[in-house]
Amino acid sequence: MEVNGLTFHHLGLAVRGEQDAINFLSGLGYKIGGKVYDPLQNVNLRLCTCDNHPTVEVVSQAKGNSPIDSILRKSGEGVYHTCYETKDADGVLRRLEDLGLRVVTVSKPKPAVLFDGKLVSFHQVFGYGLIEFIHLD
Repeated sequence: MEVNGLTFHHLGLAVRGEQDAINFLSGLGYKIGGKVYDPLQNVNLRLCTCDNHPTVEVVSQAKGNSPIDSILRKSGEGVYHTCYETKDADGVLRRLEDLGLRVVTVSKPKPAVLFDGKLVSFHQVFGYGLIEFIHLD
């Protein structure tokens, strides 16, 4: 369901190693997607889906530095972003600012291997947290 230009897509789960997360999600009835390496973000990814629960993207460290390293250091393992699909990212960002929210772009749009090359961007919404957009335009 689209609301104000956004359709919920998934929750992003940062983990150091993926096996415990996969075991937990499997136990809840999730279908575990294949592992995908994203060289632009230097992370390993799995999209996990379930009929009765929200989709979860398991994001695990690869060798070398990656964007989730600081998240894991500061917050530990856990859900760290909410992802939405949008056809109008600029319009959504303007609407958020019109609501009085402070929004900072953390990562400008770049192709994502997990989403068949669709552009994704990340934005920090102060008072809420990190959001990801999958750009449909």
